[in-house]
Amino acid sequence: MALEELYREVILDHYRHPRHKGTLSNADVHAEGLNPSCGDEFSLDLAIADGVITDVATQGQGCSISQASGSMMADAIKGKTLEEVGELAHKFRVMMSIDEGENPVDPARPGAVLGDLEALQGVRKFPVRIKCADLPWTTLADALSQAES
Repeated sequence: MALEELYREVILDHYRHPRHKGTLSNADVHAEGLNPSCGDEFSLDLAIADGVITDVATQGQGCSISQASGSMMADAIKGKTLEEVGELAHKFRVMMSIDEGENPVDPARPGAVLGDLEALQGVRKFPVRIKCADLPWTTLADALSQAES
């Protein structure tokens, strides 16, 4: 697999033009994540009303994979219920081969299951980079745990 495939245009676009960048003054939940092996940092603010993520903001610094993954994640979770977000997170982790299960991505219909997030599946071929893509999702898991308690 060529590196050009890893850094597909969608990943670079989310890295260069991150969505939902910043903080929320009305956040119901705040979580922070760190990948100590490379120094990537990610923080997440969620506004939640009636079990729905009504707003999301992210901040961080690190490689293009971790920051693009966070941008794509923020796009994907806004407006979804906490249950839907949990299901999406599980599908992402299966796609990245972090959780057991059959890959949910349909190669015949690119983007149909996970949207832009599917661009990150190429990272699986570079095991050391999986933690980069997973950092925002680990941070999200922490945020969801906080929201449930």
